[in-house]
Amino acid sequence: MTSTEQPLSTQQSPGDRRRWFALAIVMTAAFMDLVDVTIVNIAIPSIKQNEGASFSQIQWITAGYALAFAAGLITGGRLGDIHGRRRLFLIGIGGFTLASALCGFAANPEMLVASRILQGGMAAMMVPQVLSIVHATFPAHERGKVFGLFGAIVGLGAVSGPLLGALLTEWNLFGLEWRPIFLINLPVGVAAFLLGRRYITESRAPKALKLDLVGVALVTLGLLMLLYPLTRGRELGWPLWGYVSMAGALGVFAALVAYERRKAARDGSPLIELSLFRVKSFAAGIAVQTVFGVALGIFFLVWTLYMQVGLGWRPLRAGLTGVPFSLAVSTAAGMSVQKLVPRFGRKVLQAGALLMAAGVLLYIWEAHRYGLAIASWQMALPLVVMGAGMGLIVAPLTDAVLSEVPQEHAGSASGLINTVQQMGNALGLGLVSVVFFGVIGDRLTRAQVGPAFVHGFQHALWWVAGVMGVIFLLMSALPKRPAQHVEGAADAPAVEREPELVA
Repeated sequence: MTSTEQPLSTQQSPGDRRRWFALAIVMTAAFMDLVDVTIVNIAIPSIKQNEGASFSQIQWITAGYALAFAAGLITGGRLGDIHGRRRLFLIGIGGFTLASALCGFAANPEMLVASRILQGGMAAMMVPQVLSIVHATFPAHERGKVFGLFGAIVGLGAVSGPLLGALLTEWNLFGLEWRPIFLINLPVGVAAFLLGRRYITESRAPKALKLDLVGVALVTLGLLMLLYPLTRGRELGWPLWGYVSMAGALGVFAALVAYERRKAARDGSPLIELSLFRVKSFAAGIAVQTVFGVALGIFFLVWTLYMQVGLGWRPLRAGLTGVPFSLAVSTAAGMSVQKLVPRFGRKVLQAGALLMAAGVLLYIWEAHRYGLAIASWQMALPLVVMGAGMGLIVAPLTDAVLSEVPQEHAGSASGLINTVQQMGNALGLGLVSVVFFGVIGDRLTRAQVGPAFVHGFQHALWWVAGVMGVIFLLMSALPKRPAQHVEGAADAPAVEREPELVA
């Protein structure tokens, strides 16, 4: 071990100011990643209009990122444990910056999709290192303050992402139209890379798990076999090979389970720790995270298309319309963790699912009643109700899922929670072909676009409401009084990522 490397249990001295520079750098990277997800959604209609992207390409601009991120998330964390968190962070942020440049200068939709997949893969290298570096850099008594700052940065990213995306798209800087939403990452990424080399201290895990590249390949193959036919099937008339591919995905997932069992028995470092699923609350929580990701994937893409294409709103108006939702999520999330969950336990999460479903149903009613004449202020009430429900879920859910997990598996369990949420998000984006595009039709006149998108939006929201009902039922298997898994989390840093809160 060189002089710049240290095990997880060793932190820099409290008097060392370098650790605060390191914190600012990794927080900037986390902020850049979160904003990049939310900033893209608001620009999707502009990308479709200016580049002539098909509906399936639009789905892959977002789903490709989520799929690559999910597939590489656990592996990215393990690579950092083995080869050094600083090294993997720098590789990740350097690659993320390069991929952002490729996105910004994409010559066609195909190149943009490929660049987004690369960007998601690089985020999977970068993001897992953030909290690992914090654990390795700060003593335990300072981490509460640090995680409070982290939560504030996440909240700021959730609110500012859509607005920044809307402004950059509206301003059309240098005639580049939507491209500045990606190019803005370049100066930030270069600065973070250079400063990270100087101020972040290297660290490794004293005993890191081995890589499971076969497991990653099987997960990726299974998801591709499922998602590709979903996104392309409608445009191609639902060919037979699509159904064969989706059925074959089940066989790939079965092979994954068999391989992971052998991997666990052989060297104890599988991609997926299957023994965790014997814990009832964890298995239910994983199902909740996956299905919740599906709901978010459907809603946010359909929502932005509804506002900008169906209603004909400009990106800035659409971005401002989502502010009440973001504020409601942030407010309810803070209340749920600090005041509500300690008193009411699991009922808070179930109330969140019902509240979110109520907001969705209210949105359906308003979209039907007001049609194309609906105003932003009329959307505020359902969005606030939905945001409040979502806030009650997202903040305490991880602790609820981890409550009964053995401490030695806390890190693996946390990584898996975030991975399946991203996989669910990618699946939801794929299902948009069925629940939205499959309803509005292919050949629409200009006069038909608005009514068709309004109808498709309502249809998709019925699916979201149904999914929230399923989530409510699954939550009954969570512990009545979730407890924070502090010791396990401290010993095995989780791969953390906040859900994409806004479109």
